[in-house]
Amino acid sequence: MKNLTLEHITQVCGGTYYGPADKMQEEVQSVVTDSRKADKGCLFVPIVGERVDAHRFIPQVMEAGALATLSEHVLESADFPYIVVESSLQAVKDIAEFYLKQLQIPVVGITGSVGKTSTKEVIASVLSQKYRTLKTQGNFNNELGLPLTVFRLREEDELAVLEMGISDFGEMTRLARIARPDTCVITNIGTCHLENLGDRDGVLRAKTEIFKFLKKDGHIVLNGDDDKLSTVKDYEGISPVFFGMNGECQVYGDQIISRGLKGMTCTIHMGDVVFTVDIPMPGRHMVYNALAAAAVGRIYGLTPEQIKAGIESLEPVSGRFKMIETEKFLIVDDCYNANPMSMKASLDVLQDGAGRRVAILGDMGELGTNEAELHREVGEHAGKCRIDVLICTGALCKNMAKAAAEANPSLEVIYEPDRESLLAHLKKYVQKEDTILVKASHFMKFEEVVEALQKM
Repeated sequence: MKNLTLEHITQVCGGTYYGPADKMQEEVQSVVTDSRKADKGCLFVPIVGERVDAHRFIPQVMEAGALATLSEHVLESADFPYIVVESSLQAVKDIAEFYLKQLQIPVVGITGSVGKTSTKEVIASVLSQKYRTLKTQGNFNNELGLPLTVFRLREEDELAVLEMGISDFGEMTRLARIARPDTCVITNIGTCHLENLGDRDGVLRAKTEIFKFLKKDGHIVLNGDDDKLSTVKDYEGISPVFFGMNGECQVYGDQIISRGLKGMTCTIHMGDVVFTVDIPMPGRHMVYNALAAAAVGRIYGLTPEQIKAGIESLEPVSGRFKMIETEKFLIVDDCYNANPMSMKASLDVLQDGAGRRVAILGDMGELGTNEAELHREVGEHAGKCRIDVLICTGALCKNMAKAAAEANPSLEVIYEPDRESLLAHLKKYVQKEDTILVKASHFMKFEEVVEALQKM
């Protein structure tokens, strides 16, 4: 890893090195926080968690061939190189910031309330048509996940597409200090994390902290149809590029056609450039993701043909509106996470399903003092959708079930108090040839519901 010697690591962490002096000029081959992934030449960063202090794994990591380890305390009688730091978590962020500067790889930083992951996937798919592109994997978008993504970069990579997720003020500033994006993309401003951020204006302030470390010759790409983002003007001389469904945006889409659960078709306009693209995932929100990717692709010099090819070659991620066909059902696995905006969008898409359209929804977390009302809003929306069965699970979802039944007395609404009860009764709620949407916040563990449906 370029310039990531033990000497430089010690310096950027403000740490104290213990071990043979001749080892200080050696570069680490990888940086790991999971002891099971330790291999020859790696640096181990032991994170102190709520349940487990990873310092206990240092001996086995060194036996696996690690070059060195960090430690938050002196290791008596250690016969291997190690660096004492005040905080392993802060150290891993400091190392990532230093390492990314050594590579000088352009960074596209993506944030927003809804659609970060799917937008990241489309942007990476587009950029990979021209560049060797590394993207965030899974949910590695927080103050530990972002550094671990950065450590996957190598000198031969040409672009990094980094997802950045937050739940409180100040977090984005710390993430942006690491990523120092050349291009900032914000998908929308919704009602996530209101328990910390207060309201949508607070969400806007927290998300736009990403601009603090934007490169001076960088770019800002924003959803022009979002009422909050559309108010963002120049930031230190950088004018935003807006994408959306109206012709006032620099990149806009029209002639939008739903192909049901097979995806969407739209025409994309970028100045004088106009082309039609088939998006392989359903939902109007995917059009926005494609427009964001087109805007970023144009910034990095891709041709319309390359942008089109990148969008059309998109592959779904598990838990993110992934279609799973079994002998009995079409399961829409959207259970990774949920908030009111994404819940409503997923219900809208479910309307295009074949057979009975069944929504299995669970509690949404981190919504603050208005959580009951926000669940009611989703229930009211579900009652207005063309679906056949709504199964609500969890304490908060009782509000959703009641609102749905009131909005549409003919809708079959089922309430289950928890996941265990749902799983116990699930078989009697579903029928052959159903299209079944499964969605809830991650803590509900609805991947177990998806697994149960696949086994039926």
